[in-house]
Amino acid sequence: MNYDLGIIGGGPAGYTAAFQARQKGLSVVLFEKDKVGGVCLNRGCIPTKAILHSAELYEEMKCASDLGINAENISVDYSKVVERKNSIVEKLRKSLELSLKNAGVTVVYAEASIENGKVIADGETYACGKIITATGSVPRDFEGLRFDHKFILSSDDILEMTTLPKSIVIIGSGAIGIEWARIFSAFGVEVSIIELAQHLLPLADIEVSKRVERIFKSKKIKMYLSNGVEKFENRTVTLKSGDVLEPECVLLAVGRTPQKADGLCIGDACGKIQLAHFAIKQAIAETAGVEFDETLVPSVVYGCPEIAWVGKREQDLDEGTYKKSNLLISALGKSHCDNCTEGFIKILSQNGKIVGAHIVAKEASALIQQITIAMQNNLGVDDLKKVCFAHPTYSEGIFESLFK
Repeated sequence: MNYDLGIIGGGPAGYTAAFQARQKGLSVVLFEKDKVGGVCLNRGCIPTKAILHSAELYEEMKCASDLGINAENISVDYSKVVERKNSIVEKLRKSLELSLKNAGVTVVYAEASIENGKVIADGETYACGKIITATGSVPRDFEGLRFDHKFILSSDDILEMTTLPKSIVIIGSGAIGIEWARIFSAFGVEVSIIELAQHLLPLADIEVSKRVERIFKSKKIKMYLSNGVEKFENRTVTLKSGDVLEPECVLLAVGRTPQKADGLCIGDACGKIQLAHFAIKQAIAETAGVEFDETLVPSVVYGCPEIAWVGKREQDLDEGTYKKSNLLISALGKSHCDNCTEGFIKILSQNGKIVGAHIVAKEASALIQQITIAMQNNLGVDDLKKVCFAHPTYSEGIFESLFK
C-alpha cells in the first residue's frame, strides 16, 4: 500500500500533521497502537482538567455560604467524578475519530515500526513518501524509585483510581504534581509534596513559585523542599531530611520520558517541550511550512488560581537591564466579585518591548495568550497602552500593570 505520508502516533502532533497533510491533498496513513488523541486526550490534559473542575466546584461550594448560598452537607462521590471524566474523554475521542475519517485519513490501529524505509504494521507493509514519528512520552521513573502501580503510582495510575486515598505523597512539583496536589487537597486528602529544588514549580519565575508555596501553605499542603526520598520500606517513605511519611500511596510525578523512534520525530518524542500546543505547532510547521517562535510557547498550570507564563523569567535577566511591572489581582474589581483575589500579573520589559510575563490569577490561561500575541507581533508596551480593555475584567489588569 502506497501513501504520500505515514504518521506513527495519533496524539496532537500526529493527528494535526494528518489533517494538515490532507488539506494539501496528500494521501495519509496514521498508525496508532492504542487510542487516537494520545496522552493529552486519554491520560493527561483533558481527563485531569475534567477531574480538576469537579475539585474546584466542590471547594467553592464549601464556601458557598460566604456568597449567600446555602449548600449544607455536600459530599463527593469520586466514582461519579471519574465516570464524568471517562465520558468526556470518550466523547472527544469519538469526535476525533470521526474527523479523521471525514478528512480521508486512513487509520491503522496497530503498533508500527520502520524497516528499510517502509512502515510495517500488523503484518502489512506500507510504502510512504515521507514518514513522521510522533510516538509521545511515558511517565518517568528511575532506579530505586520504580512504579509498582500499587503503592508507587504514575499519572496514568492516578487517573484510573475510583476512590480517594486518605493521604498521598507527591514526588515532583511540575505541572502534574501541582495540579494533582490541588485536586486531592480540594477533596480533603492529606497531601505532602516533595521537591528536590529549592522551590515548587522550579521552571517558573521565582515570584510565581513563592506565591504557589504561600497558597499551598494556606491549604495545609505539606511541602518538603530541597528534599528527596532516601528509601521506601513497607509503605513508609523516609526523606533525605530524616522525615518519615506513611501515606496511603505515592504519586511519582518527575516528568515524562520521550518514546524515541526512527524517522522524523515531532511532539513529545522529539525531547523538546512536552506540551500539546507545542506539538501541534511543530506538526503545522512540518506539514504546512508555517513556522513559529519556539521561545514564545506559553505554559499553564491549572487550578484556582491558574498559573501561566511566557518568555523570560526575572531570574534569567541581569539586574538593571529590565523593567518590572507588577499588579496584585486584588486591585481588580472583578476578582472581588468572583471571590478570587489571590495572585498577580507581572510583566518584564526591555527597551519598551515585553520579554516575559508571569501570572497567577483566575483566567491566567487566557491572559497569557493576550501577552503572547503582543510579543509574537512585536508590539511594545506603548502599543498595549493604546488598547481599550473592557471593564470589569481580569484583562484590564494587563493594561493597569503597564503603568506600574
